[in-house]
Amino acid sequence: MVSLLIVLLFVYAAVSKLLDFETFEIQLGQSPLLSAFAAWVSWGVILIELLTASLLMFDKTRHLGLYIAFSLMVMFTAYIYIILNYSDFVPCSCGGILEKMGWTQHLWFNIIVCGLTILALFFTDISKKRMLIIIGPLVLVLSLGMVITLFLNSEYIIKKENPFVRRFLPHGVLEDKVLGLGVNSFYFAGAHGQTVYLGNHTAPLRIAMVDSTMEQRTDYALSIDQKNLPFRSIRLKILYPYFYLADGYVPVVFRGKLNQWKAVTLSFGQAYFSDFQPIDSIRIGFRGQSAVNKENVLGLLNSPVKGEVGLYHELLEKQVDGVFDTDGILSYSPQQKKMVYTYFYRNQYIVADANMDLLHRGNTIDTTSVAQIKVTKLKNGEYKMSVPPQTINKNVVIHRNLLFNISNSIGKLESKSMWKQAVIVDVYDFEKQAYIGSFYVHHRGEHKLSDLLVTDHYLYGLFDTELVRYRLAGAIRNKYDLSEDSRKLVTE
Repeated sequence: MVSLLIVLLFVYAAVSKLLDFETFEIQLGQSPLLSAFAAWVSWGVILIELLTASLLMFDKTRHLGLYIAFSLMVMFTAYIYIILNYSDFVPCSCGGILEKMGWTQHLWFNIIVCGLTILALFFTDISKKRMLIIIGPLVLVLSLGMVITLFLNSEYIIKKENPFVRRFLPHGVLEDKVLGLGVNSFYFAGAHGQTVYLGNHTAPLRIAMVDSTMEQRTDYALSIDQKNLPFRSIRLKILYPYFYLADGYVPVVFRGKLNQWKAVTLSFGQAYFSDFQPIDSIRIGFRGQSAVNKENVLGLLNSPVKGEVGLYHELLEKQVDGVFDTDGILSYSPQQKKMVYTYFYRNQYIVADANMDLLHRGNTIDTTSVAQIKVTKLKNGEYKMSVPPQTINKNVVIHRNLLFNISNSIGKLESKSMWKQAVIVDVYDFEKQAYIGSFYVHHRGEHKLSDLLVTDHYLYGLFDTELVRYRLAGAIRNKYDLSEDSRKLVTE
């Protein structure tokens, strides 16, 4: 009777997996234990389930079939136990006959089946019960050891060797509120507490504030003390309690206090730059071009270490031309007091302290370590892209110790149809150089996520004329560094 039950269970499970094999393989790829081995485990499980069912149908092979069934059920049970107690997150069900069960119910079901299998082994051939006493514990230990080994190796491969298998966090973000903005020219300038600040591409001297109610936005006009400069594109950034305005094409940075809306010149004529990031009330991190070799370089304005302008040539690593291949996004975490620079065209980010001293280099899970670009040098000495580049990291924001990256690359075992419906956000702990997981942010109609911002509890996204707030999953929030210094900085 037990043998028949196991045959029905294994045959149904195997056939269910075969009928929707792509989904089964994708779900295994998202498993915290099996991500790195999903390709061969998916086929292995199906074949062993069918082989075991075949062995159980004949008297001569039933005893062997029961031992294999017991080993499989022990491995399945150990898998669920590790998922529930030691995994970073609990993935979605793999479907089949038990898809309606919760993980805890599934665990108890497997334990009961293991017990029934032991009883079946005992009563199938009582003369071999001494063999059962010896072989049973051995099978138990080997099965547990195999699952534990898979778990430890998969964790190492996913976090260290980067085979580019994503682990999708269940319900990574859940839509909370939506606010219509009326126009599509806004971008995120920053946040403080539950207040979000928006800049405007077409009205650079305007700031919009959205509070925690997400009911409406409030607009304010900004003023600067030098208006007659040949600006090209002024950008607004917030580092509470100040706001900063800068162009970069014009070597000037303005600073003003929030709620006063008047900005005065903080720096003028010190450096030209293509990106900037406030560090504190007087220091600005930036990316500019070296006057010596015209290559990109990271630097500090008003650096207390190297005078008014400090350049740090060792931070950006040239691969092709030193300009396009080192292009990227400069970010700053005031809680961690760390500067992070993420390359657009390769799988690397740089972490430095507030003085631009290199701390370490980390990698995203994409395997593109060398920028896939082709650059042509013109007669005037300038470099131009001769073919469209392969962008790896499209947009990056950081909050506390976590890096959120809109990726532009599809990984192994992923549904290609989802790339037409959503963008993928990969999450990393840049302090520990660890990959946390990924989640989808679905398009809203024809509009994709164009910009994002992250706070302690929420992810905010801009979609054409809409501002959308999402709740972050606990699997992400639990990874924040909430040290005493970080909490103190946030409340100040």
